[in-house]
Amino acid sequence: MLQPVAPLPAPRALTRHMAMELLTPDAAVRIDTTVGYSSRDPHALSIAFHLVDPSPVVWCLDREMVLAGSHAPAGTGEVHLRPVPDGGLLLRLGRPGDRATVRCDQEELTRFARETFVLVPRGTEEQHIDWQPLLASLRR
Repeated sequence: MLQPVAPLPAPRALTRHMAMELLTPDAAVRIDTTVGYSSRDPHALSIAFHLVDPSPVVWCLDREMVLAGSHAPAGTGEVHLRPVPDGGLLLRLGRPGDRATVRCDQEELTRFARETFVLVPRGTEEQHIDWQPLLASLRR
């Protein structure tokens, strides 16, 4: 017998505009970004990079990795973070040969990540995921 599905908590979200810098060999170029969080994707932060194109380039980062990367190098695959002595946090995004390095204010990004744990405390993430679309697709 199927157990009744508990209702999902109301979705909660945070967004914040942050200035970041794209680091090139010659200069640091200011980029406007929007950092976001949705309780429906409770493990991830999104960073939308508003570049020349009207559609932003969006990267998703694990919120736990952001906190870990503010203290020591962290990350695998296409996302790596590491703190720098001047209070910055370097984000290396992409695969070898096609990477971007972005610098942001370490305290500003980690404060945002910590605020997500107020919305969705550690250990309760799965209670906020809507599993019904996945389950419905598996029944087909």
